[in-house]
Amino acid sequence: RDEIRQERGRASQQEQRANDLENVVKNIKAKICQLEDETIANVCQQQNRVKELQREQQVSQAKYQEQQDKLQEQEEVIARLQKELCKAGLEEQRRVATQDKIFCQFCRRAPKSLLDQQFLSLIDYYESQISQMKKELRQYKKDEDQAEREAKSKEEFLNLDATPNYRALLTSFQKQLIETKARNEQLLLENINLKKDLEVRPTAQELKLYKHQVKKLEKTLKKTMQSGSAARALPAILTDVTHVSNNIFYLVLKVLSHIDSVLRSPRAPPLIYRRSKGTVPNCTKENGQECGFEHLPLTIEMWADQLMALKDLHRSLRKLSLELVPWHTADLQDNRESIRVEDLQFMVDAILEEIENKAKNGQTPSSPSLFAIVSHFQKLFDVNSLNGVYPRMNEVYTKLGEMTNAMRNLHELLQLDSSAPPTVVVDTVGKLCDTINENVTEQVQRLLGTQDIHSIITKLEEHECFFPPFQALIQDLLCLLEIRNLDDILPTVRNLK
Repeated sequence: RDEIRQERGRASQQEQRANDLENVVKNIKAKICQLEDETIANVCQQQNRVKELQREQQVSQAKYQEQQDKLQEQEEVIARLQKELCKAGLEEQRRVATQDKIFCQFCRRAPKSLLDQQFLSLIDYYESQISQMKKELRQYKKDEDQAEREAKSKEEFLNLDATPNYRALLTSFQKQLIETKARNEQLLLENINLKKDLEVRPTAQELKLYKHQVKKLEKTLKKTMQSGSAARALPAILTDVTHVSNNIFYLVLKVLSHIDSVLRSPRAPPLIYRRSKGTVPNCTKENGQECGFEHLPLTIEMWADQLMALKDLHRSLRKLSLELVPWHTADLQDNRESIRVEDLQFMVDAILEEIENKAKNGQTPSSPSLFAIVSHFQKLFDVNSLNGVYPRMNEVYTKLGEMTNAMRNLHELLQLDSSAPPTVVVDTVGKLCDTINENVTEQVQRLLGTQDIHSIITKLEEHECFFPPFQALIQDLLCLLEIRNLDDILPTVRNLK
């Protein structure tokens, strides 16, 4: 029986061990399945990641190719701009060389002064006009050559003896060729006339130059008259003076015509002196006849009077503004060189705006009321004169602002409502002071060990008598022992024993 029991126990142990092993195998299988699932999931993630990276690589390659194309385009643009820059530099050098060459031909020297630079700019302008005309003529010549080539090519294929249509076509071509040649000749003549006109027409710089030349010629004429050689040099000088005078007269006539056109324009004021309508004024005629510009001095004189009257109007408006709008802080300068209509309009608009605001409010006080208000203010704040009202008002406003800030700070420190009246603030501050005084009294009584006023006074007197010598003794000990704290005095003295 014992053996059977032992065998049963062994069998049960073996069975239990087998069950444990089965459980272990099941757990291992479950872990293996879990690892397989995780591995499959990781593989799927890796594949998805690889696909995403491939797509990103394709996108990056596309962007790279696009950037390469843009870079190539930019390089082409840079090369084109460099060519244009080189071409512009060569043209600029050619232009400067042409300017210097023409200036040297006219003046036989190099440009130095500001007037020479202006003369160079004038030469540049004329040269640009000439180059533009040359381009147009070159284009016309190309068109003509092309028409001739087309006519020749058609003539090669035409049979002049075949039908009347070809003969008519050839005749029309010949007529067109003749018309083209005539048009080209006309354009050449116009070009030559324009060049002559540009050479003759003076500018403002040339006017100054002509005036300078006139002065020099006058000086030369005086010298030659005095030296006795006037008979030989006088004709040439008179010719130069006549030429310069004609140019100056042309410019003066041009300026006067422009002024007259301004006076006749619709924008001119209606009340100025106007001359009766007629043709464009001519130059001064012989035998003392009128030149048509007699009305200009009267008109300009009237305009000058009106401009001078603007200063008086500005001064009057300034006085009116000071009377009606004395608080207006704008700096109205009365001593300026020129008065603009915009300034006068601004002053009038400010006065009108103030009057409109008063009319809208409907509560415009009367003069006695305003005088009573000012007098009451003088009595309240001890102001002797009207000139001291504004400074006193500014001072009161400043003090009021300071008091308002102080009350706001007290409300915040005492944690009171912002709408609390000043009496509440004063009561709260008084209670706080009483509390502080009570605490101080209790601390003094606790420190002195008595509550009798006479005893407290006696101890304070004793303290006043005892404390100064004691303080001097302690200071001497600290200096003698070369220490800083009171707690170190006793250990140091013990060490000295």
